[in-house]
Amino acid sequence: MKIHPVYAEMERTVFDLMSGLAREHGAINLGQGFPDAPGPEPVLEAAARALREKSNQYPPGAGLPELREAVCAYYARRQNLAIAPEQVTVTSGATEAIACAVLALVQPGDEVILFQPAYDAYAPMVRRAGGVPVSVMLAPPHFAYGEEALRRAITPRTRVLMLNDPLNPAGTVASEAQLAMIARLCTAHDLTAICDEVWEDVRFDGTPHRSLTTFEGMAARAVKIGSAGKIFGITGWKIGWMIAQGELATAVSRAHQFITYASAPPLQWAVAEGLTMPDAMLADQRATWAASRARLKAGLEAAGFAVLPNAATWFLCADLAASGIALTDREFSERAVTEAGVATVPVSALYEGEGRPEHIVRFCFTKPDAVLDEAVARLGKWWGLR
Repeated sequence: MKIHPVYAEMERTVFDLMSGLAREHGAINLGQGFPDAPGPEPVLEAAARALREKSNQYPPGAGLPELREAVCAYYARRQNLAIAPEQVTVTSGATEAIACAVLALVQPGDEVILFQPAYDAYAPMVRRAGGVPVSVMLAPPHFAYGEEALRRAITPRTRVLMLNDPLNPAGTVASEAQLAMIARLCTAHDLTAICDEVWEDVRFDGTPHRSLTTFEGMAARAVKIGSAGKIFGITGWKIGWMIAQGELATAVSRAHQFITYASAPPLQWAVAEGLTMPDAMLADQRATWAASRARLKAGLEAAGFAVLPNAATWFLCADLAASGIALTDREFSERAVTEAGVATVPVSALYEGEGRPEHIVRFCFTKPDAVLDEAVARLGKWWGLR
């Protein structure tokens, strides 16, 4: 039996590995990124009502018209974007949207710019499409996008650039100047951008989101990807979408029709209803997450960890070297889950290429106060005994 080399040589994802170790050792799981809360009650009720009262048969492949219209209205209200329903394709989560965009845009031999660290699905998707991932390394603590490094990575074979902003796992946000620079290089070199913006509404400290698609020359050469799972904190629903113009919209939608074709209609109706609910509901949810971020940051710092800056996502990162911990991030994560009973993610697992840092660990903070406090106490006690 011959297995495709992309999958035959693939390691187990770090999220699955650390979650498995957490279950095996009865550890607190601050590794895999999901909130412990069930999600906004009005959105859950909308799903239950849709399950009973709406159709449970195949919806239109591009998504329910109600959801596509709600996505347009949501972005008009939240980001002042003018989007037409025909530009929106609903997908089974943002990961499917990324896969559709890659399959629609990447041909064998095409080079694809991936900023590192990156969601670990990017590179395998590019390779499965026959493309060649080209890494541009971002360095802690600020993970800033540098123009010279990006220029050096672009060649005549570069076709696509993938940008995750806000950035997981770092929890950082690109500045307007950095986004403008990326847009200039995309237009100058005729690159198409896949904009993974799933964390667009999980931002703190009052900084609004600006999409790369809004910069000059980018609207017609970009795919914008969003996620209801991140907006509402309901990751298991796997409802996402991709937005594009003209032939680009047609291409990504055609890729979608032969992957999942459609997603659960009751959940689509519920998300459509949720996107039209008052913004105060989301503001309250973000305030809860921000309070959890502050609580974990204070706890980790009190325990001696050097916590890196964070402006978005559900994650905080700590610098082990600056904390006086002489372990690599992989060593720390493996020992912390088995010896301290706390699962984390080593950020080096989310890098490809030479020069990856091996001293940064990621913690998920969207957990109850008692869980965060216990995790910090365990880590402090464990490291204090070393």
